[in-house]
Amino acid sequence: MILLSDFINRFQLQLPSHPKRPSNNCRHAAVLLPIICKPKPTLLLTQRSTTLRSHAGQVAFPGGAADPEDKSIIATALREAEEEVNIPHHKVQVLGQLVPLDSISGYLVTPVVGLLPPELSFHSNPTEVSSIFEVPLSKALSLSSYYYLDVNRHGQQHRTYFYWYQGKLIWGLTAAIIHQLAQQVQI
Repeated sequence: MILLSDFINRFQLQLPSHPKRPSNNCRHAAVLLPIICKPKPTLLLTQRSTTLRSHAGQVAFPGGAADPEDKSIIATALREAEEEVNIPHHKVQVLGQLVPLDSISGYLVTPVVGLLPPELSFHSNPTEVSSIFEVPLSKALSLSSYYYLDVNRHGQQHRTYFYWYQGKLIWGLTAAIIHQLAQQVQI
């Protein structure tokens, strides 16, 4: 089991890793890594609607592209989380950000880590999200749970992380973000 206080201290005291190479993506997006503050903390994830044009049916964090009206990349993550799974922005205690990652969709995605009170009720926007589920934070942060596959794409090597949780495949950018968080806090 992971203590939330240990996670918070490690997250806030550890320096994030630096990107391995400069990004070619100029479009910005953000995702919220919602940690629910239960006695055994959990990480909230979504399964995207199967009717979406991109990444249909995949496991993801609430998030999306930055809008010109967003005052910051954190505001983007909070707005998207409210739109997709009904997380009120004023109920999120933002801890900070991870190093942005490139997506294969051409976005530079900034992960925003936030704490949620345990009594919140989540409701998915069915046009974007087919289901919502939680993974125990201790399982998500267990580096030994991850597998990877090195893929050559456009002449460059890319490492794709993945792991299974209760029949759901968590892979790609979502798994890479959780893996990055797990490396940073190494509990």
